[in-house]
Amino acid sequence: MTAPASALPGTRLADIAGQAGVSEATVSRVLNGKAGVADPTRQRVLAALDMLGYERPVRLRPRSAGLVGLVIPELTNPIFPAFAQVIEQSLSGYGYTPVLGTQMPGGATEDELVEQLVARAVTGIIFLSGLHADLTADPGRYARLTGRGVPYVLLNGYNERIAAPFVSPDDRAAARIAVRHLRELGHERIGLAVGPDRFVPVRRKAQGFAEELPGTGPGQGPGLVRHTMFTVEGGHAAAGDLLDDGCTGIVCGSDLMALGAVRAARQRGLDVPRDVSVVGYDDSELNAFTDPPLTTVRQPVRAMANAAVHTLVEEIHGNPVPHTEFVFQPELVVRGSTGQAPAHAAAAGRSRARSG
Repeated sequence: MTAPASALPGTRLADIAGQAGVSEATVSRVLNGKAGVADPTRQRVLAALDMLGYERPVRLRPRSAGLVGLVIPELTNPIFPAFAQVIEQSLSGYGYTPVLGTQMPGGATEDELVEQLVARAVTGIIFLSGLHADLTADPGRYARLTGRGVPYVLLNGYNERIAAPFVSPDDRAAARIAVRHLRELGHERIGLAVGPDRFVPVRRKAQGFAEELPGTGPGQGPGLVRHTMFTVEGGHAAAGDLLDDGCTGIVCGSDLMALGAVRAARQRGLDVPRDVSVVGYDDSELNAFTDPPLTTVRQPVRAMANAAVHTLVEEIHGNPVPHTEFVFQPELVVRGSTGQAPAHAAAAGRSRARSG
């Protein structure tokens, strides 16, 4: 609705007036920017306009406080759109307009996306699971961004070589929680399927896994680790190896990997969770509808996203923010992909212990 209020059909003015509890004359004054209307009444009229789905006149639309870039790896993994949605909502609450940059295969790199965002004069950038989490990547790119006067916050993946605010889940605790859950169910042979070792969250999950299962490693105890890709196919491949090694419980570094692990078990004629239990990581709204519903460790997405936005806004406003890591605790969500360890597996584990 871009026409002036005087050109609006009378029925629409009446609708807005009825919704706001004011007269049509008051609605007309508000929409035409006339004086003589109290601010609470003006806000009621604008709220009624929004609720009824009418477009505000240009003069009444809120002005953006500026553009903020959000750089994410992809959109195919449900956890990234989940973060993006909360971040965009939070930014809008502060008056900022989000600009999404996605590193899809064959598309722009993180550095290219940053250049595009800086060219658009963004006031700040939030990086989600970016190169800051890759210990083989050059951290100098972030120092250069600081030198250009662009504030930023880094989500998922602490790097001590970068002077910036970080927001992370407790990946060590996530692995420990998952392993503890499986051990309470009687599983003695437990495997970990995670991504490449160069990523900080992967190393932390492996550390937490080892802390809960001392002696973790190939042929070194009840815990086995397989590094692969953060995909369904990667989870499928890693789970195949872990099943060959006699694992009845598998902890995965993402929900997509967990779905691959379930598929690998079924291709071998195994039932989940009767023969094999699988735990994912992240938690998507779709997990309750998978077959079986996926037990997972939930990232506190909303809390982390809101913290990242708040921290960035403080940086933009020039308020001192500690260049440290803000760590958030994950939560175990038990569904149908985990169950009691099979009796034959427990007997086999006791036999291995006696022979050792």
